[in-house]
Amino acid sequence: MWAVVVVLPAVQDEFGIDRSEASIPYTTTMIGFAVGNFIFGRLIDRFGIVLPMIAASLMLGAGFTLGAMATNVWTFAIIQGVFIGIGSAITFGPLIADISHWFERNRGIAVAAAASGNYLAGTFWPLVLKDIIATDSWRDAYMLVAIASLAVMIPLALLLRRRLPAQTVELSSANITPSTNKFRTDISPRTLQILLCIAGISCCVAMSMPQVHIVAYCADLGFGVSAGAEMLAIMLAGGIVSRLLSGFLADHIGGVRTVLLGSFLQCLALFLYIPFNGLVSLYVVSLIFGLSQGGIVPSYAIIVREYLPAREAGERVGLVIMMTVVGMALGGWISGVIYDLTGSYQAAFINGIAWNMLNMGIMGLLLWRTRQAKAARA
Repeated sequence: MWAVVVVLPAVQDEFGIDRSEASIPYTTTMIGFAVGNFIFGRLIDRFGIVLPMIAASLMLGAGFTLGAMATNVWTFAIIQGVFIGIGSAITFGPLIADISHWFERNRGIAVAAAASGNYLAGTFWPLVLKDIIATDSWRDAYMLVAIASLAVMIPLALLLRRRLPAQTVELSSANITPSTNKFRTDISPRTLQILLCIAGISCCVAMSMPQVHIVAYCADLGFGVSAGAEMLAIMLAGGIVSRLLSGFLADHIGGVRTVLLGSFLQCLALFLYIPFNGLVSLYVVSLIFGLSQGGIVPSYAIIVREYLPAREAGERVGLVIMMTVVGMALGGWISGVIYDLTGSYQAAFINGIAWNMLNMGIMGLLLWRTRQAKAARA
């Protein structure tokens, strides 16, 4: 899913388009990723993780192959959304929803470890792809990813054939949730789901600005695509650390407080991008940003398991993750539009900060209403 970010400048040059048009393939990828999280989330509730993951692997292999053959940006964008976006979704929301059934204690760190996979990929692949793009072309880079998707993912999917523990399935089927719902609130399940979806959109509109445009931003500043790819890798490496630490925190302070803390730190990091635009300072701020935001999205899965029925985990987690990806898609596009209108990314950072504050407000509300409900029972 990160390949399209790395090839964005090369695609823009080859197709002769402006920055907002070049951002469209990323947007369609995120839309497909969003839809895929919801679809595959429902499928794993019924069929388990193995067959959906094999199907997704085949979609990725086909998508990167067809993407390497695209002759215009719109064909490229459609392929990104339908094949790569939907296909890559299986390894995020659906996978972390599936693993959440295996753990009562240490669920947060288990979910965080599984969710760190796509950030580990974001640390590794940009460094590989940038060298291929420099020596050959972005199309050759896409063919490499197509081969890797099939050769790696299908064998690993077959290792997940073991069924969930019978006790967990029985509890989920009977909708017996007192042991798994650690927190209660006087907000209705439907309203809570809507609030989580809005929170997911808002935090990821903010998150998308550096993640989507850091390579292009560095190119504009004269630092080159290679420096931008390295910053993206550093950002996502920091995200791995952030996810694991957030999983540990979620086991001790709960998902809502973990999201609120991560959102506050992400907002602080976005502020730092505005005054610091030197090469060294951008490396440092990118690391700070990665360490701040990586644990936010997986923590929504923890909130779902803490407040909502376990038997609906796949669908509910998939829906929230879908909304976070809608936020990434929306934010990536809005940032491109703001850049085209202003010729600068400064206003785009300010836009991200405003969305980030909306997320913090929703998490604060949920935390307050949870405390209110506990006080009423006492």
